[in-house]
Amino acid sequence: MKNSMTDLVKAEAEARNRRRWLIGTVATMATLGGFGLAWHTFQSTDGVDGTGSGFWRLEFVTPEGQMLRTYSLRNRNLLLNFWASWCPPCVDELPLLSRFYSENLANGWQVLGLAIDEPDPVRRFLAHAPVSFPVAMGGTSGIKLSRALGNQIGGLPFTVVLNSEGLVVHRKMGPVSADDLRAWTAAKPP
Repeated sequence: MKNSMTDLVKAEAEARNRRRWLIGTVATMATLGGFGLAWHTFQSTDGVDGTGSGFWRLEFVTPEGQMLRTYSLRNRNLLLNFWASWCPPCVDELPLLSRFYSENLANGWQVLGLAIDEPDPVRRFLAHAPVSFPVAMGGTSGIKLSRALGNQIGGLPFTVVLNSEGLVVHRKMGPVSADDLRAWTAAKPP
């Protein structure tokens, strides 16, 4: 009886060890899978690499719930500004960008503000401080686009200027100044 009891204890210990090993292996695989998914999510550019290859296929929802297609902005210089209503430097530069848009629309310039924010705060913000240029909700796609266009740290505000062919010609991390805007409009497109 003592021998069979010892065998039973050994068998139970081996079964526990196998379960631990199996659980450890599954946990390790899940962790690696999670890291892989996170890497893909934050590194994937979905065909947008700053060379115009995928940018014109993108679509975003406006704060009012309508669809904004980047295709409608083609063949113009585009100042693309990533911002959020909770970001003080972002909010501070919006009046300057609004004036720039109003003054340069006839000169072949477009401005698009991509809010990395929730629709309700953006609607409330724009109700109190409207802008003259189109605004769309960036969400996760906006974050990925920002990274694909060179914002590797994910900071805000982040501004990119694309020429009429969709090529990135300028990038700026942090608030845009009037001097930046003058220099960008004076520069000859590549």
